Amino acid sequence: MENQVSEYKVLILGASYGSLLATKLLMAGHSVKLVCLPHEADLINREGTRVRMPIRDREELVELDSRQLPGKLSADVPTAIDPKDFDLVGLAMQEPQYRSPGVRELVESIATNQIPCMSIMNMPPLTYLKRLPGVDADACRHCYTDATVWDSFDPKYMTLCSPDPQAFRPPEEELNVLQVRLPTNFKAARFESDEHTAMLREIEQSIDDSRFTTPDGEEVEVPVKLRVSDSVFVPLAKWAMLMAGNYRCFTADGMRPIRDAIHTDLEQSRSVYNWVVDLSKKLGAAEEDLVPFEKYATAGEGLLNPSSVARAAYGGAQYIERVDCVVKSIATQQGLSCAPLDEIVSLVDAKLEENRQAVPA
Repeated sequence: MENQVSEYKVLILGASYGSLLATKLLMAGHSVKLVCLPHEADLINREGTRVRMPIRDREELVELDSRQLPGKLSADVPTAIDPKDFDLVGLAMQEPQYRSPGVRELVESIATNQIPCMSIMNMPPLTYLKRLPGVDADACRHCYTDATVWDSFDPKYMTLCSPDPQAFRPPEEELNVLQVRLPTNFKAARFESDEHTAMLREIEQSIDDSRFTTPDGEEVEVPVKLRVSDSVFVPLAKWAMLMAGNYRCFTADGMRPIRDAIHTDLEQSRSVYNWVVDLSKKLGAAEEDLVPFEKYATAGEGLLNPSSVARAAYGGAQYIERVDCVVKSIATQQGLSCAPLDEIVSLVDAKLEENRQAVPA
């Protein structure tokens, strides 16, 4: 007789990228509530979500309609949420959004009620940095839009999940549609407690076991799995990718696609990437926690658009996620520096300052 897996109630802050994780949870029979803006919540409650992704041996994208999946999906605004109703919280908004009215109060309530949180942000919550040996989290506070958002969290209840899958909202579609470009896995570090880690592992197994029935009646395995590791350094594998690709979309002449950022000067990209890998190893990461540059460079050939941080900055955003700043700050603590990274940080600083100056007082 097969082991029965618990059905968990999961709250996910952020309905865009968060709908990818939500879809995988719904396929596995869990219930999910998405936290989003009122018009998004109305749309999702009325029509569900659609996630389109490539599946091996199929030419067409497969569309996963939340209304046809075993789990139950709903959406609401931050002020309507009681976090005590949930077993797990997923943090899937961009870091600057957590200081927004309503969201900030919800985050505070999640923290004070000690609900286990798994971040799938590129920007690690400041709280998670406290779980990394040898890192002075307070020395990284200046990298955050508002570091005080994270002050109520206990690191025991916070983990980080590397958001490796690449996805975007097609601009011609409704806000409840997400398209997956690169269907890789979410890689999460364990919680400090065995109990909360066991929950993650149950969710991991339930996602592995789930299948999707296509319109032609075939049961297929759907990519994008959850992988739970005992190493707190596994999610840091994304940092080398971000520094070699996403943040090098910033140039003095404007933004460029991730593919060009990686492949225009492949040797410099390799140098930046391996420097961040070496930094991660100095902190305590093992070789198997990280991803070889060649594998990343191959995947990067299909990333034909600028990164979301670059698009936001060149679209006028005054604040974006500053993983570049976090990596530089941690490196400085270790007595390390990297000239290309320093250049990245300067370019991003200058662009954001330009955007702030452009806004009338």
